[in-house]
Amino acid sequence: MNEIKLFCPATIANLSCGFDVLGLCLETIGDEMIIRKSSEKGIRITKIIGADLPMETEKNVAGVAALAFYQEASSREAFDYGFEIEIYKNIKTGSGIGSSSASAAGAVFGINELLGCPFTRKELVTFAMKGEVVASGSEHADNVAPCLLGGVTLVRGYNPLDVIRIDSPNELFAVVLHPHIEVKTADARAVLNPMIPLKNAITQWGNVGGLIAGLYTQDYELIGRSLEDVIVEPLRKKLIPGFDETKFDAMQNGALGAGISGAGPSIFALCKGHKTAEKVAFAMSESYQIIGIPFDMHLSKINPEGVKIN
Repeated sequence: MNEIKLFCPATIANLSCGFDVLGLCLETIGDEMIIRKSSEKGIRITKIIGADLPMETEKNVAGVAALAFYQEASSREAFDYGFEIEIYKNIKTGSGIGSSSASAAGAVFGINELLGCPFTRKELVTFAMKGEVVASGSEHADNVAPCLLGGVTLVRGYNPLDVIRIDSPNELFAVVLHPHIEVKTADARAVLNPMIPLKNAITQWGNVGGLIAGLYTQDYELIGRSLEDVIVEPLRKKLIPGFDETKFDAMQNGALGAGISGAGPSIFALCKGHKTAEKVAFAMSESYQIIGIPFDMHLSKINPEGVKIN
């Protein structure tokens, strides 16, 4: 195999209570990538469609992740060729649904496949994280982990990296409203308070534990009760026009819970069943039209597979 075409899915990070440790993989929206072997050693970005992103390997999320993987793979087993990467962006940059992660995860997954899979999907997370530094200034796995592994992922720790994949309940659906404004991850992190009151920390720990338990037991009511963020959302929501109203309407129409997707500006809601998800999507759309900012709506089952060959 000398060429591979990939679907690189969008993701929702944090899931309200799980800042920087929880993520979820979506099924209906994602980038496409084509990766092929090249006679020229190294990594080259040859085409980017759908976004104005740097073509230089060292400045591109996919390029940096691919280069980290390439260097490690070639140190283990010598090969005399390189790789070219074409990126077709369907996930808007700065949308809060893992645009950079899709590029980073897709790049390392594709090259790994073309090399005969010397690394597991879980091992690929480490390389994909290197690309996230370009986008946000830090290595984090809450988007790249679900993108690579599918389902819901918990990053238990980083030193060493410890990622747990959790199957999603069958009837769990995600609705995402993406306003056409950009919230840079660096700006969203800048509004956070490094000091957390103990009372809030205890509430948040309980919610994370409750959400994980709800996912494992398929207890939708417990999932809903646990989708509460008392630490990050109160500070970040001011960056998103109409957030409170949109979240309120989602909850009034049957959503289990709603919150900020990643760093924003996207607003997500989790729902039990497709019918309820459609009702919530309609309500969120109606609510946001009043704001006067254009937006996209996405409704998706939870993607159990992650990055896949098209």
